Amino acid sequence: MRSYRLFEARDPRVLIGIDPKWAWELRDVIALMAERCGVSEDPRHVSGQDVIDPGRTLSALDAFAERLAVAAQRSAPVLLGTGHPHRLLGFYAALADALSSAGCAVLTPAQGHRVDITTRFGLRTYNLDYVRGVALVREADTPRPARDTGAHTHSPLPVRLALAAAAEVGGLLPELVIGDHGWVCGAGQLGFEAIGLADTDDPALFVGEAEGSVSVVVPLDDAVRSDYYLPLTRYVLNRACLSQ
Repeated sequence: MRSYRLFEARDPRVLIGIDPKWAWELRDVIALMAERCGVSEDPRHVSGQDVIDPGRTLSALDAFAERLAVAAQRSAPVLLGTGHPHRLLGFYAALADALSSAGCAVLTPAQGHRVDITTRFGLRTYNLDYVRGVALVREADTPRPARDTGAHTHSPLPVRLALAAAAEVGGLLPELVIGDHGWVCGAGQLGFEAIGLADTDDPALFVGEAEGSVSVVVPLDDAVRSDYYLPLTRYVLNRACLSQ
C-alpha cells in the first residue's frame, strides 16, 4: 500500500523509469494490481499475508514465453538486465544461454561504464557489468568477491546507459529487453519492447503494461531463494521451445 500511495504521488523511486500517461489515483492502482496480480481490492487490507494468484502468474509466463519464442525465430538481438541479481540472475542467464543458442545476439553494451544512482543512503557510484550475458551493477572501486553478483537496484539509469552507449557507437540495438525493475520500465519508456518480472510492491511495471509501454509483466515474489525459480525457468523455456 505504501508503494501504491507513492506511485499515486509520482515518486520517482516508485515510478522507476515510467512516465505514466494516465492519471493514476490510489484506487486505480489498487484495482489494477488486484486485476493483474490478485492482491486484495480492499484499501483497508494493510496487514497479513500478501497474495499473488498463481493462475495469473502462469498466464503471464505463457505470454512471456511467446515473446521469447518470437525473438528466437527472428534471431533478434536481445538485452537482459536485473536489479535483483542475488535472486534472479540464474533465471535470466538461462534465458540468455537459450536465446544465444537460438541465434540471438545477446548484447553487452557499456560494460564497465560508470553510473551514478541516488539511493536512500545517498549518491552511489556503480559500474555496469555483465554476468553470463545478464547486465547488473556493482559498487565501484570495491574488490569483486567470487560470489558477488552485484547490487540491488530499481533504477532505470543502467538501461538508459546501455542503450545510449549502443546507439552512440552505431551498434546493434535490442529488439527485446528482458528483466525487472528499471530495466523493463526504462526500456519500455524509450520505446523498446520490454518484458519482465515484478512483485506486488512494484506497480510501475503493471502500469506500463496497462498503458502499452511494457509488453508482458509476470507477477511473482522476486525475493525468494534463487533455486525456487528453476521450475519457472524450465516452464518458460519449454513453452518457448527453447529447452536444450
